[in-house]
Amino acid sequence: MLGRREIVNGKPGKYIWQTYKEVYDTVIKVGASIRSCGVGHGGRCGIYGANCPEWVISMQACNAHGVYCVPLYDTLGAGAVEFITCHAEIEIAFVEENKINEVLKTFPGSTKFLKTLVSFGNVTHEQREEVEKFGLAVYSWDDFLLLGDNQQFDLPVNKKTDICTIMYTSGTTGDPKGVTISNNSIMTLIAGVDRLLSNVNEQLHDNDVYLSYLPLAHIFDRVIEEMFIFRGASIGFWRGDVKLLIEDIKELKPTIFCAVPRVLDRIYTGLKDKISSGGFLKKFMFNVAYKYKLSKMRKGCKHDEAASFFDKIVFKKVKQGLGGKVRIILSGAAPLPSHVEAFLRVVSCAHVLQGYGLTETCAGTFVTQPNYMSMLGTVGPPVPNVDVRLESVPEMNYDALSSIPRGEVCIRGETLFSGYYKREDLTKEVMIDGWLHTGDVGEWQPDGSLKIIDRKKNIFKLSQGEYVAVENLENIYGLVPDIDSIWIYGNSFESFLVAVINPNQQALEHWAEEHVVGGDFAALCDNAKAKEYILGELAKTAKLKKLKGFEFIKAIHLEPIPFDMERDLLTPTYKKKRPQLLNYYQKIIDNLYKGEN
Repeated sequence: MLGRREIVNGKPGKYIWQTYKEVYDTVIKVGASIRSCGVGHGGRCGIYGANCPEWVISMQACNAHGVYCVPLYDTLGAGAVEFITCHAEIEIAFVEENKINEVLKTFPGSTKFLKTLVSFGNVTHEQREEVEKFGLAVYSWDDFLLLGDNQQFDLPVNKKTDICTIMYTSGTTGDPKGVTISNNSIMTLIAGVDRLLSNVNEQLHDNDVYLSYLPLAHIFDRVIEEMFIFRGASIGFWRGDVKLLIEDIKELKPTIFCAVPRVLDRIYTGLKDKISSGGFLKKFMFNVAYKYKLSKMRKGCKHDEAASFFDKIVFKKVKQGLGGKVRIILSGAAPLPSHVEAFLRVVSCAHVLQGYGLTETCAGTFVTQPNYMSMLGTVGPPVPNVDVRLESVPEMNYDALSSIPRGEVCIRGETLFSGYYKREDLTKEVMIDGWLHTGDVGEWQPDGSLKIIDRKKNIFKLSQGEYVAVENLENIYGLVPDIDSIWIYGNSFESFLVAVINPNQQALEHWAEEHVVGGDFAALCDNAKAKEYILGELAKTAKLKKLKGFEFIKAIHLEPIPFDMERDLLTPTYKKKRPQLLNYYQKIIDNLYKGEN
């Protein structure tokens, strides 16, 4: 069931596995120990740390006893662990060994509710003293397993409607929101995905293997792992270092690989660099194979039948790089660029599927279908067990009843959340007549799939009274190959748009070489000619996409450091935090409007 790499003399070895029976026995022990701490049905249990077998075991012990599992994670920003602990009234928390000191920083604020700490590993003497000073009990993992010995606790009868987990979502403004998800929501989602996979002849089996590295604190990975457990398949855990991820993949040989676009983009860039640095013959062979297979797939051939000869002699190496057994690559959490999706569909020798969902919809609500190249750039049709409709957004000129139906994506069904914890006001804002209003704007495609084209909330007026749908523009300008990321800004006191851009280092250095412009990457970003060049590339795309004059970007700042979570500019799912971006770049924005940048 659960595996982790054995470390011998500091070096990683093979995966060592626990069977379903072994895990079950440990879950029963952990459940009894939780109950012996006075935490019962409806109690709250925090879990804080990187994915590991103990994470899943603790989660399943919560499931067994009807205890709300509440993931804690620091990527939500400073103070989030304390906020969630207090807001959810967490009584017991399981913590990764090297995160214990982070929990201690929340004292004494969190100790109003928190009474027991359990380390996934050991506890130092200093940590024990510090914890006990505040009147809390603290246990190592091994000691905690013994706590419930010789005590009998009957498993409660859990109802479908009981809350299973409270997942706190980052949001782009304000405090994290606690999304309450019932047992029924998770089981309905799993049943729908199970039906979907069997319909396309890709049913999960007990010999399937999954690499657990996306955070279990997010609903995407959580439901995928529950799905694997439901089917009796195997879950192997990474070592927690993104630089070693490919090495873990090669050792584990997963059959299903889930990723966020940033991971797939890294794989894409790495493969492209390898191809570029290869000899003429290798490059020529790859390009011939790629074009041939892509054209056959666009004509309707299945990926494994389109170019079996080239699969064996050209694309096999890519497949081996992902362990050699991957049959499905699933992307979620953010949009996957179409060029990356098309490339991976050809070279990976696997189905590359893109999904869409929210924590509030228990993850996957839409997913693309295998072998449908027409669905490139879309999130596919809805999964079973949900209703979906588009609602017109007149102020953005989106009409759900036009010949090309566009509007806000609204979702109904039993996969939906049970409301925001202690925030009925926010629940009422998004839940109207049983429909969840996602805030995303979609467009139905002729084949029944959905394309996400905009974000309803990110709309503002310029001084001339024109509405600007900023996410749609960022998607369009994001097609410029010379840039990695773009944040566009405007307001009702100004007549034009400005932007902060992360340029692509390789592309900008290549331009500098061709135009004999010196300096390192940071110096190039500050170079007036480089800014002029990037502005020109943006203008070309704007003309090509027939953007209106007020949608053209008039001034830019080139930022050499990518937008990141460390500076609180991105959410953990890589969505832009617009208020924080404005706050961080306020002086630069002011200078752009003054014409001083």
